[in-house]
Order: sequence, then structure tokens, then C-alpha cells
Amino acid sequence: MMKRILLCLLALLTVPCGLDAKDKPVVFQDVTARGRMLEEYDQAAWHATDATLALKPDEGSVGRYIAQKTSAGWEVVFGRLNEGTTKFLVVYEATQGQDLKHFNLKKYDPPKENTGFYFAAAKAIGLALQEFHAENRPYNAYVLPQADQLYVYILPAQTKPDIYPLGGDARYAVSVDGATIIEKRQLHKTILENRASDAPEGTKIESGYHTHVLTDVPEDTDVFHVLTQNPPLPEYVGSAKNKHVYVIEIDGVIRRVE
Repeated sequence: MMKRILLCLLALLTVPCGLDAKDKPVVFQDVTARGRMLEEYDQAAWHATDATLALKPDEGSVGRYIAQKTSAGWEVVFGRLNEGTTKFLVVYEATQGQDLKHFNLKKYDPPKENTGFYFAAAKAIGLALQEFHAENRPYNAYVLPQADQLYVYILPAQTKPDIYPLGGDARYAVSVDGATIIEKRQLHKTILENRASDAPEGTKIESGYHTHVLTDVPEDTDVFHVLTQNPPLPEYVGSAKNKHVYVIEIDGVIRRVE
């Protein structure tokens, strides 16, 4: 079980409130990079979805969205696998404009067939969702290319503006063709949904804290959690196994602090 507490409540902490970690060495830069990419993916998918919904897609025409970062910026496609699951049919294609809040949308009629990344990603998401044990709530799926494989993340979706869920997530390593799950990594067990308003009256929240029992290091989605909060808050991550403590700063940088 993962336990989350507010750092400002000193009686509950093993880490002093306001602990200065700026002089500590940066660690796990690959985790930071993937967490930042997940946050960009999330922003791109969010704003591209808003643009697509404004066009009122026909019911059943779109079954999945997939994002990819290109040399020109983020691209998000909306579509579905064909009946024979041999192609991904792109109905809408959103390309990034001046920033991640602005997308240019194109509709394909008939749908554009894809047998490359989007096809493989759609299959990989389908595999991961079949294996993932979800609670009765919405989830989001993200696909990040990683050398000769794909990373598929399944995360609980944010359903209320002031609540940023953390936990209950997994990462799947899938073959680059999207056909085979190579490895599953359960990132956290419990889903934590704390509101800022849950803090005692007169208390200022400076950061968050949770303890890992499945792994002894910060995870990609810990970085994602920090970056998606508005405003961002540092997150301290403790390990139940090796007693180490790390801080994820508001830019996603991870430092070991004890």
C-alpha cells in the first residue's frame, strides 16, 4: 500500500518540512525525461481532443487517440483499428501550432490508413488494457517509443479540476510492432486523490510525500504527477525497502535528499 501525507504536518513525517535538496546530486535523469514526455503527451492529447470534439465526430468513428512527438511538434491522431485489425484508420489528425494549447485539425474522409507507428501503438494499448486490472473509473493510455520497444502507460484519469490522482498505474514494455507484451511494471498500487482543501485550516502545503513499497526509486509517473499539478508542487518519495528519500522538483528533476 502507498501512503501519502502532507509534508507540512511534521508529526507524520520522517523528512523535515522545507528540506533543502538543491545541493544534492541529480539522479535518475531517464525517469525525469520520460515523466516530462508523459506530461507533454497529456497536454497534447487534451488540447487536440478539445479541438476534435468541437467538430462533433460521428458516433463510432473514433475509438482511440494516439500522440507522437515529431520534429515539427506533437501530432495526435483519432481513429480506430479496421475490422481485420491490420490497419489503423485515422479519421482526424491534429498537428501542433504555436504551442501545446493550439492544434490544427484535419479530417480524412475516407479515413487515412496507417500501418506504422499509430497502428503498432493502437495494438499495444489494446494488449495492455486487456492485461491491466482496472478499477471502476476512467483511465488514460500513453505510448512512448523506447529504442526497440514501446512503453505503454495506463494511468487513472483526472476527473475533477482540483484532484490529481497518483498511483494505481502500470507501464508495459511492448514489442515495437505492438504484438507482444515483453514486461509489465506495476508502478504503484493504491490510487491517492487528495485535494488541497483537505489540509488543515491555516496550513500552507509546500509539497507532497508518499512511500513506495513496490519499488525503491521514483517512477516516471511520479514526475508526471508533479508536472501536471496546477500549481506544481515538489513531491518527496520514500522507499520502504532501502529507506532512501528523493525529491522531485517542480521541473521534474530528481534528487536524493537524505
